[in-house]
Amino acid sequence: MELGIKTTDTLMVHSSMKAIGNVAGGADTVLDALSDTVNQGLLLLPTHTWQTWNCPDHIFDPASEPSCVGILGELFRQRDGVVRSWHPTHSIAALGQQASRYIYGEQWCRSPGPKIGCWGRLAAVKAKILFLGASLKTNTFLHSVEEWYEIPNRLADKPTLYRIRTPQGHLIDCPQHKHFSSCGDVSQHYDKVLPQLLERGVAIRGQVGDAESYLCDAAAMADIVGQWLKQDATLFDDSTPLTNMA
Repeated sequence: MELGIKTTDTLMVHSSMKAIGNVAGGADTVLDALSDTVNQGLLLLPTHTWQTWNCPDHIFDPASEPSCVGILGELFRQRDGVVRSWHPTHSIAALGQQASRYIYGEQWCRSPGPKIGCWGRLAAVKAKILFLGASLKTNTFLHSVEEWYEIPNRLADKPTLYRIRTPQGHLIDCPQHKHFSSCGDVSQHYDKVLPQLLERGVAIRGQVGDAESYLCDAAAMADIVGQWLKQDATLFDDSTPLTNMA
């Protein structure tokens, strides 16, 4: 990969196998390449379970519940050495340096992306986020940034009770204020920030296989988007292009 990723990086990957195209060995080859790229760092992939068919009876079993956000994450979570966080709707899978420490404690999260959770930690550890053939509409991290800045009309008022099944078979209550907005799915507007991120060097563009890809600095993205949200809390309510943003 020619995007400047270092072997010691913490790397979160959003991906589209369809966009990557035909690869000998398929998804496993892509996962091998990602693991080799950050072989002294930490590799993270989303393994979300927010779809209606996930978590029967609202019970989340991290060991077995299928991911609803792509084949790479679903295969990755089943690999040897990979650990999965216990967030009942927005879990991640991790492999590498201090993976277990990184994912620890999500059973105490009460929303998808609090600053203390796995998504918030991306900024704290200066992670990079790779959109591998995927649009920034898949950018779960921006959901998290909106949470930090307490943007209204983003979370359900009433929590949904989930339970997490531990490896010992115990059930832990984990109520969740799930994503909700009267504007619909605001993530469909997250890609509007890409031109500005590219212009400011917060994101860089590259090619991986057939896939146009983007590598973003999580902490810098949080800082700049946070400043924009302070100016306009409705920034992602629609797809209106960015204007007059400092």
